[in-house]
Amino acid sequence: MSIEQLAVPSLQQLRWQDMELGMFCHFGINTFTGNEWGDGTDPASLFNPTQFDARQWTRVARRAGFRYLILTAKHHDGFCLWPTRTTDYSVKSSPWRDGKGDVVKEVAEACREDGIGFGIYLSPWDRHEPCYPEKEAYDDFYAEQLTELLTGYGPLVEVWFDGAGSEGREYDWRRIISLVEKYQPDAMRFNMGVPTIRWVGNEDGVAPYPCWNTAETARVSMFTKDMLTWLPDTPKWVPAECDVPIRNQSWFWHPGEESKIRPHAELLDIYYRSVGHGCNLLLNLAPDDRGLIPDADAEAAIAMLDEVRRRFAHPLAEASGKGDELTVELPNGTTVDHVILMEDISKGERIREYVVEARGADGGWAPVAGGSAVGHKKIDRFDPVKTSAIRVRVLRSVAEPHFRHLRVYNAEA
Repeated sequence: MSIEQLAVPSLQQLRWQDMELGMFCHFGINTFTGNEWGDGTDPASLFNPTQFDARQWTRVARRAGFRYLILTAKHHDGFCLWPTRTTDYSVKSSPWRDGKGDVVKEVAEACREDGIGFGIYLSPWDRHEPCYPEKEAYDDFYAEQLTELLTGYGPLVEVWFDGAGSEGREYDWRRIISLVEKYQPDAMRFNMGVPTIRWVGNEDGVAPYPCWNTAETARVSMFTKDMLTWLPDTPKWVPAECDVPIRNQSWFWHPGEESKIRPHAELLDIYYRSVGHGCNLLLNLAPDDRGLIPDADAEAAIAMLDEVRRRFAHPLAEASGKGDELTVELPNGTTVDHVILMEDISKGERIREYVVEARGADGGWAPVAGGSAVGHKKIDRFDPVKTSAIRVRVLRSVAEPHFRHLRVYNAEA
């Protein structure tokens, strides 16, 4: 493969991949019904989060270390968290804020104030809207809803198109994507139409390894093995996002489910197998029926990412450069148990196989880790070794490797 043939990310994709950590917030009528998928018949009068505080959400996000937040502006039940002109099935028909509230606006403003990127989820499938069976009428309806969100709430980092419930349904994706391109050209487009990021293919928050940044297909949803047919102008560089609820199998809050919060060790493993495999992690913390992120969920996320920072905030040594080999020198007898590699992906994903080696007391080199894809980030963990140097050797590449970073750690210390 020549350098000219290498796929490279856009500037927007580069910025998004550097964010690494997003917080998903599933919130809506389901929060008050116990449903995961409402059928669109629950009355709007049920929606009444009497202590709603978007700043509490973004304080949790900022304290934990999430860099962007995705809100379910409309889930499959069709209930809208903003006072849309398209339907009465929204916050304007609820008792919350006497029908004058706008969840999307308050969350968008809180994100801006706290320096958190804001994104929206707008379900294509709508189980409430009577015109849904009529393709052209619903395409108009959906385009109007999307336009309201794209034009009314400031800059967006991501627009999340969920394929669940839409298996086999044809939407006017060229029209939909054109609206995003017109009004929010810097926003990432998730998995549908002309995506700039793709679904990793599961709801476990983990990426297979290798998980290359170049792709031509992705799964539609959890409920089919069918692969999406993206529009022809989809870029070759389509990095993956790993979504997962912090409460096992519960995207929306339900009372009495604190025991479903994933254990600390599992959350750390999810980090290693998402961010550590070069992807972004989108961890769902669902607000409760008060309109607040529950303390237990917030504490679990904070503890997880505090431990990530403890392990990786201060490398023992680091280096960058280009070529097939990169070495960092260490004081003799230094204990090392992790290596983080990053390619300069602005020049494409070049490495195809590498080995990490530690120098022994006799001056010889022994392998401690290795792999294929590096991309945005690869975290290698291994049994502790005492060494005076760590080196990476690239065994196969498609062009000269460019290392953004080689960093070494004693993370378990």
